[in-house]
Amino acid sequence: MRKKELRLLVTFHTTADAMAMEKTCKRYHIPGRIVPVPRMISAGCGISWCAPLEERERIVDAMRKTGIEKEALHECMI
Repeated sequence: MRKKELRLLVTFHTTADAMAMEKTCKRYHIPGRIVPVPRMISAGCGISWCAPLEERERIVDAMRKTGIEKEALHECMI
């Protein structure tokens, strides 16, 4: 079982934005992965991007550069 850590979760309105986020993060070498949205959070498409907290600035910058729309940014134990 994976140890729970405080992580950054980016939620999206659409699955297309979540998939675009995965592609963008691979291109910019930003660590993270696609995960289901935890029950404690209500989000549009049910898919989120999970990444280390220290990547927040790089993630927000990459989304701005590529036009990816987030629903919200959350800090959660995952």
